[in-house]
Amino acid sequence: MRQSATEIVIATPGQGLHEITRDVVRWTGEQGMATGLLTVFCRHTSASLTIQENAAPEVRGDIVRWLSRLAPENGGYAHDDEGPDDMPAHLKSILTGVSLSIPLVGGRLALGTWQGIYLCEHRRAGHRRRVTLHLLGA
Repeated sequence: MRQSATEIVIATPGQGLHEITRDVVRWTGEQGMATGLLTVFCRHTSASLTIQENAAPEVRGDIVRWLSRLAPENGGYAHDDEGPDDMPAHLKSILTGVSLSIPLVGGRLALGTWQGIYLCEHRRAGHRRRVTLHLLGA
């Protein structure tokens, strides 16, 4: 059994789902493992991760709008130190989660045909987000 880990940095332009599949697949392939489990972990409380459809861009827009209805800005939150989009970003992060587990089978991540890995930026302004990748396998 082997393991390997790294951190990737994603510069987001602002709110939305930003696909990181290519970077994750590239790094995973470079590890030379055939079977294992990849953990993808977002090191932030106002951003998150999801696996979602990567064919129709409307899906990403619909998700952002749906999350905004669930956790609207100016919702009377006590925590507003960093602006009106901060507390809703924390709530959206709770809903979508900060870690993913993806099997590695035959040297490839076992993603479905239309599945992509996304960093969900919940803040309006762009940020530099850190995502840790940890692969355990053989």
